[in-house]
Amino acid sequence: MQFGEVRIDEAEGLILAHSLRLPTAMLKKGRLLSAVDIALLKQAGLNFVTGARLEPDDLGENDAAQAVANALTGPGVQTNGAFAGRCNLFATQGGVVVIDRDRLDRLNLVDEAVTVATVPPFVIARPRQMIATIKIIPFGVSRHTVDACAAYASTGGPLISVRPIKPFKAALILTTLPGIRDKTLASAAAVTRTRAEGLGGTITTEYRCPHDIGQLERCLTKALAAGHDMVLIIGASATVDRRDVAPAALQKAGGSIDHFGMPVDPGNLLLLGHVGTVPVVTLPGCARSPKPNGLDWVLARLAAGVTLKPADIMRMGAGGLLKDLGGQAGAAWPGITTPTVLPRAAAIVLAGDGDGLRAVETALAAGLEPLVVVASTTSEAAEENLPPCDIRLLREDANPFAAGLAALPDDVEAALVFAQGAAIPVATVGDMLKALEPEEGRAIITAGDSCLIDCSHFGATSLATLLADHAEQVLDLPISAKP
Repeated sequence: MQFGEVRIDEAEGLILAHSLRLPTAMLKKGRLLSAVDIALLKQAGLNFVTGARLEPDDLGENDAAQAVANALTGPGVQTNGAFAGRCNLFATQGGVVVIDRDRLDRLNLVDEAVTVATVPPFVIARPRQMIATIKIIPFGVSRHTVDACAAYASTGGPLISVRPIKPFKAALILTTLPGIRDKTLASAAAVTRTRAEGLGGTITTEYRCPHDIGQLERCLTKALAAGHDMVLIIGASATVDRRDVAPAALQKAGGSIDHFGMPVDPGNLLLLGHVGTVPVVTLPGCARSPKPNGLDWVLARLAAGVTLKPADIMRMGAGGLLKDLGGQAGAAWPGITTPTVLPRAAAIVLAGDGDGLRAVETALAAGLEPLVVVASTTSEAAEENLPPCDIRLLREDANPFAAGLAALPDDVEAALVFAQGAAIPVATVGDMLKALEPEEGRAIITAGDSCLIDCSHFGATSLATLLADHAEQVLDLPISAKP
């Protein structure tokens, strides 16, 4: 690819490197200059212009991004079409994002011109969540480079896929020792039940027995005979060795120990084994708490049918410190969230004379799509400052709210409207989406100057009137302190 300053007389067919504001027109970067554009540049008194020209063996940025994206896309993943050298990948279903990290690294090492960024491997994605983005850095890249990247992406199975979480039935065994109160056991069982239900599973049977190898072996055998998909064991005393009570009972019941210990804290003392095809997990003591821990990482993969080998657990160390050394719980591991089915929500940014950039960044980070920005007819900021991604920019002065709603496709279930200058944390967007329950009388969710509206109200022509006429359907949420 050629790049540099070119005389205006020789610039037809050049890819414009930088946006130019002319007296009578705005030429955006990435534009293929036409004869009409050349005439406008001359009228503006320009003698040179900076740009790029593709060589015969080059692919343009959009074609290159789309080619790499197509090669990356595995089951449960789709692309949104390349724009400005970028192509995003979205989950078509909720589930665990499976990424071949080694091949991804090799792909990113091919050439600086091609970059692929993803969510962390094995996080839980919701339907339509963006899970990866491909960005071509220059305006074009050689076919050889694109072919090399595509080869890494497509050889050896899908590089990026989403494995659906399947409903499962689990047995829970709690062992007891003298002095342990029923209240303590009930609390641990309730937390585990909630954890399983958050992954679409059910604790169908609960067993209790003394903390003894023989007693636990008989209880485990009974649980396996009942046909459960998984068995979870909460020991009255933590497992500290492969020859301790729980692992010994597992082996006595005909099972095998797959791995003991994990480089995740909290969660170090987890033990994973199996009897036949049924996974058996001895829970670490921290699993009695609902706070994120290594068990969440293991359960998510088991629920999605992702094979867990000892080496997989041993590679969890990077990012495995889930609390600081001062003892306070850290932030939850990205993506370990309850896989609630959320509505397909669009974003409408009422930019006015500004660019709405903060709201746009929030909407993109939250995975809202489509994204519609409604600016005034005289605004220049929106044209110049919005990021080069899939954004629909409308011009409307009379009723920007109604114009934004009218621009939404029919399959959108809700719309988050950002008032001019409004900005809320991404965490608050998630809270609003979870709170939206039209059937329970919560069809309008507000937080600060932002408002989430169910599609049943898309015929509204005024936000103020909508809030006043349907006050009984409005739920106002506090703005989250989380980013």
